[in-house]
Amino acid sequence: MANEQVGLLVPSGMLERPLSYSSMQEVYCISRWDTARKYCLRIVMPHGSLLLQRNMIRYRNILTKSVRKEVVMKELKNMVDFVMTTPLQDEIVTRAPLQTLTDLLSEKKESPDWEEWAEKATMVAAPLLAERCATSELCALLARLCRRRPRAAPLPALAPPVRRVLTRNVDFARAPNARRLVRDYISAVSSHNSGAALVRRFVEVTHGERAACPHPRAAPNLAAVALAALDHRFRDQPTPHLCDDAEDDVLCFADILEHMCEYEDWVCVVAGVLQPVPLCAGALACGRVAARLGGVLRALAGDARCAVHAAVAPARAARPHPPSWLRAASPADPLLALPHRQLCQLWGDMVGSLLKCCSKRKSFLQSMSKQLPDFLLVALTEHPAALEALCLMLEWEVASGEQTQLEIIAALQGTDLGQKYYKDLCERQNNLQRLQAEGGPRRLALPVRATDADVAALLEAGALGNLECLSLAFTSVTSACAQHLIKLPSLRYLNLWATQFGDTGVQLIAEHLTRLQVLNLCETPVSDKGIEALSGLSSLRRLNLNSTKLSAEAFEILRERLPHLQEYDIRYTEAW
Repeated sequence: MANEQVGLLVPSGMLERPLSYSSMQEVYCISRWDTARKYCLRIVMPHGSLLLQRNMIRYRNILTKSVRKEVVMKELKNMVDFVMTTPLQDEIVTRAPLQTLTDLLSEKKESPDWEEWAEKATMVAAPLLAERCATSELCALLARLCRRRPRAAPLPALAPPVRRVLTRNVDFARAPNARRLVRDYISAVSSHNSGAALVRRFVEVTHGERAACPHPRAAPNLAAVALAALDHRFRDQPTPHLCDDAEDDVLCFADILEHMCEYEDWVCVVAGVLQPVPLCAGALACGRVAARLGGVLRALAGDARCAVHAAVAPARAARPHPPSWLRAASPADPLLALPHRQLCQLWGDMVGSLLKCCSKRKSFLQSMSKQLPDFLLVALTEHPAALEALCLMLEWEVASGEQTQLEIIAALQGTDLGQKYYKDLCERQNNLQRLQAEGGPRRLALPVRATDADVAALLEAGALGNLECLSLAFTSVTSACAQHLIKLPSLRYLNLWATQFGDTGVQLIAEHLTRLQVLNLCETPVSDKGIEALSGLSSLRRLNLNSTKLSAEAFEILRERLPHLQEYDIRYTEAW
């Protein structure tokens, strides 16, 4: 009889002392566990009960001492069946089988038929691997099996432990063998004739059928494995790059990044891990990898969320290494090995997404001034985003120097669409001169029904060069009217109380209305992102942030950077 036990006094462990017959009140077989009843007895004692079951030592002895393969496989299957059906939850029952499997694979590792042996053992242990976490040593052995015979590896048996690693691992730095298992498993999957479809299916199953993946660690772990595999393959590649057949083994990891962008919740994760560019120059120089990365960048640029498409822009700390994706995909001096026409289209799409959302600002164009040749090249392909950016450089006086301005004008006039953009710019400049001419009222308030279109129409009506105070309180204006407000350089007082004027509008006026002294943002949707931009308004004396999303940290920073701020209202905010 075995000596595993579960009782009221001793939850689990080995039965080290014999039991006297006089202390046993009742002994009977466990009948409700059909598959294991011949191995279990229940002994009722005065102070509780014991559940006795066959010992795992029996299996361990047979599996490690037997030399006949058929005997080992039979007993391995018996052990797995026993573990999966036993009602006991003991450390020896749950962990010993995996250790026994590890010992079996380790002891025969140098034999010529190890791969065949490992395949059979893994298939037999598949139910166990699906329910238990593999140890680091076992992960290394399973990864070795995937490397040695990728086409013959038992992929269905290895899929559960691989997904368990992806969904539960929190630090690959402490579990390198686990990451190696995932990497080698994916390589084995891709080596099959239908490898591309199998890799896509693997990503699909890992994400799950829900709109959002239920495992928050799955996406960052999968992206980390893909990036590490690409970096390992191309880190020491000579330049210029020469493609070879050995690269086929890692192209699947670039495919994985592209497949991940098919899921809305995972696009944010991919954007986060790709900012700034985490790949080495060798990977970017490979045309086949670059083609797949181009698909990833198009997905990021096409996403409407600022947190996603902003990943292609330069980081705040302008450093050449690692570069941003706008630098890596530069048509003038590309790191990404794509055809010139595709680079221009991709680069223009990325710039266009930024200008439509969070980066239609003077500071962004100033940060991109070193990439003016890229704007000129893309503008000659008649990409609207590059043409718009060049016009803004002239309109906002970002382009300094007569020679630079002439180059921009020549590029705009070099195409039919560019000529149209330049004509519109000239008309806006003429209207701006009329708008800023002396005259008009000093104070102006729009009615509550006013919209962004009304603000635009007002500024086109005549000279408002004397306008110092403007009230848009309780109107329906949004951040879109900021592009018109910045044309009023004499503005000192601006009231936006209870409007939908948000962060992007505040950022824009903070860069252009440098003489602003009084600003009312009470009950507007502005947050710290926009409020922090106000630190550049050195002339600001009064500021109303009542009932906004202001935090205490952002307000302290604002006070430090605006020492001349005399009055402020922060009631009903976190800083209050």
